Amino acid sequence: MFDANEQEQLNKQGQSTQLDTGRFPVRTDLAREAHDMAVQEQESPEEGLPGVRIQEEEEEGVVTSWIYVESEEGEKAIGKAQGTYLTLEVPGLRSQDSMLQERVMKKFTQEFERYLGEVGIDPNASVLIVGLGNQSVTADALGPNVVKQSMVTRHLFQLMPDQVAEGYRPVSAIAPGVLGTTGIETSEVIFGVVERTKPDVIIAVDSLASRALSRVNTTIQVSDVGIFPGSGVGNKRLPLNQDTLGIPVIAIGIPTVVDAATIAHDTAEYVLAHIHREMNQEKPTNPLDPMNRASVKELHSQEISPESRQHMMGIVGGLEADEKQQLIQEVLEPLGQNLIVTPKEVDAFIGDMGKVVALGMNCALHDAVTPENVSSHSN
Repeated sequence: MFDANEQEQLNKQGQSTQLDTGRFPVRTDLAREAHDMAVQEQESPEEGLPGVRIQEEEEEGVVTSWIYVESEEGEKAIGKAQGTYLTLEVPGLRSQDSMLQERVMKKFTQEFERYLGEVGIDPNASVLIVGLGNQSVTADALGPNVVKQSMVTRHLFQLMPDQVAEGYRPVSAIAPGVLGTTGIETSEVIFGVVERTKPDVIIAVDSLASRALSRVNTTIQVSDVGIFPGSGVGNKRLPLNQDTLGIPVIAIGIPTVVDAATIAHDTAEYVLAHIHREMNQEKPTNPLDPMNRASVKELHSQEISPESRQHMMGIVGGLEADEKQQLIQEVLEPLGQNLIVTPKEVDAFIGDMGKVVALGMNCALHDAVTPENVSSHSN
């Protein structure tokens, strides 16, 4: 950190104090985060992004966003492929409230049904659900967990088609494992299954990575651009998309991990916001008083001037949020310290969210299955 005298000395010597953070771009699997970052970088954020449309609504603690990337210009603007991205953000999910989980399941059912219609999936199309990830690693076990709770019917259509009632469609499911435990690329397994079973559409479920602590375990994303297995931890394999498989691939993902650079950056921001809050209120916070503690939402709402930031953090305080995160990443990466981290409650979360996604899909895929009777149809 530079103080005023050091800064003046550097300027006198003609040395630049501008930090080059471009070599370590902040990455995210979430289109909503990519959109927000792109908007922040614009000179006039209120004008929106070229080639990108966004619709957003909030209802009973659930924020629903539809992002449409409609051109190559839009692709360049947010760094995501052309397509339709649906995001449900529910900060309250971390409280493990069963009633909230049921509301989220119903909302996901409603929005996913709409999504299938918007991207042109036929109501009678046969579906292959692919649960990506390593079921032996809790944070990566979302996909296999969803597969276990999915309602499969393809075998019934083949063995006893006359006994299948109206309101159901052929659905099959597979959890192909990971290269390290099977010795087979995930894409090779899926290519073989698609070739033999010939589904009309694939729904791939996987764990993702976020660039913000607040979105871990609280966000569901749906997209129609396919998926890169292992992308959440920077281990990209051959993509699963319409170009490689020849059929539409819809991806459902939930961020379950963040990297150490994100945690360090967010912690610094929380500390800065906490200090600013303490300096601007009459009664100091008592850490033992639960009624007088700052909430995450309150800390996020603190408006700190650039001058105050630079006064408290020196030259680093003058950087934009993404630049600070890139700087931290630039320091940690060469040291091998930019670890991938997941919350300690991840085991309970994977179980809860696997159920929310699986039951929501069961309702959306089968007209005869509703949120009221879905429990009787589950495995």
